[in-house]
Amino acid sequence: MNNNQTKIGMPMQRGIGFLVFLFPFLSLITPFGIGFSSLVFVLVLACVPRKAWAALAPHWGEIRWVVAAFVYYCVLALLSVLLRPEASWGYLDKPSRMLFGLSALALVVLARPPRATLWWGVIAGALAALPFIAWQRIVLDIYRPGGWLNPITFGDIALCLALVALAAAIDYRHSTRKAIFPALGALAGLGATVLSGTRGGWIALVLAAILFLTYARLLHSRRVRLLLIGSFALFASTFFIPAFGVQERVGQGVHDVQTWLDGGSALSNVGIRLELWKGARYIIADNPVFGLDPLTVRAELRKLAEQGRIQDVVLPFEHLHNDLLQAQASGGVFGLLAYLGILAAPFAFFARAVGRSAGPGGKRASQQFAPALAGMLVVLSYFSFGLTEVIFWSLKGSMFYVLMVALLMGFCLNAKTDMETQRGK
Repeated sequence: MNNNQTKIGMPMQRGIGFLVFLFPFLSLITPFGIGFSSLVFVLVLACVPRKAWAALAPHWGEIRWVVAAFVYYCVLALLSVLLRPEASWGYLDKPSRMLFGLSALALVVLARPPRATLWWGVIAGALAALPFIAWQRIVLDIYRPGGWLNPITFGDIALCLALVALAAAIDYRHSTRKAIFPALGALAGLGATVLSGTRGGWIALVLAAILFLTYARLLHSRRVRLLLIGSFALFASTFFIPAFGVQERVGQGVHDVQTWLDGGSALSNVGIRLELWKGARYIIADNPVFGLDPLTVRAELRKLAEQGRIQDVVLPFEHLHNDLLQAQASGGVFGLLAYLGILAAPFAFFARAVGRSAGPGGKRASQQFAPALAGMLVVLSYFSFGLTEVIFWSLKGSMFYVLMVALLMGFCLNAKTDMETQRGK
């Protein structure tokens, strides 16, 4: 038995494993699942801080840049509060919670629960989300259902669950019976995304397909390859089924873009985004280094509308519907670096882990492949979501990201430790 498990006690070890399961399972079907999980992770860590640090310290060289990225994100928010009179202390809420969300990483490394607890939580969460959102769409006749979240955030998180379930299938590639469940979870997550009417996630699917193709040679399983092909093909087929509304959404998007290019009204989902991005270009050009407070960004948009430089359809909106533009407009170069850091640092961590799976070590190194690939998929997904939405504007969307990244990092580190232990025997 691992020494860390012995020191913290088996009840706590099992409890942490159960918490890992609950987080993805409750994320979409309850209004409190994400917040509850993040809070309990922090409270549990507060009970065993020295033991958690002792378990994490040997891995500091691998995780330091990820921690630094979230620290920088939090410090930048603090400086914004201190140096901008118009900023409120509420600006610190989300960055600080995201930093504390890394507690999940420490607890996974300390307790070493089987990563199947995360896989089954993801699968169960996707399977539960589909009937929940289908009930809202079909029974309640809500055109854009979102459960307890707005439709975009719901659809984005459902897609993340689907992609993580696809990665989980790699761990069950040698068992047809067990591999069925990740397949069902992936299909359920994709179905929930389609029913939510979210279009931003389609870019994530393209990037995910490219990533899977890039590492197809490491899958070592015909079953998994067929599952991937089948999942993406099934999603593509929804375009030809009118009941899903995918074809209608695509046609509407094309029409909105053409109308905007022709100088028509921007009063449409796509048109409003295009006008917001146009306004963002003016704001960033005038304030490239430090940016403006988010409230001031909105005031500047109002001025631009009054001057006739953009259409006034943008006025009711709180953000710019693009994470890159929002980060730069509200934080300048420093804000852009903060946004890119919380994406690039975790992605680099997972990419290195996947690289180890492709390098020397053979079967033992491949133990990291599934969680590392899942981590890359989560980061890529959030990057793609941010192209048409400010996914990090949502506290729940932000916390889902950091908790999922932290858990997957923890399981990658545990797999690496197991590999090194086996190599030393």
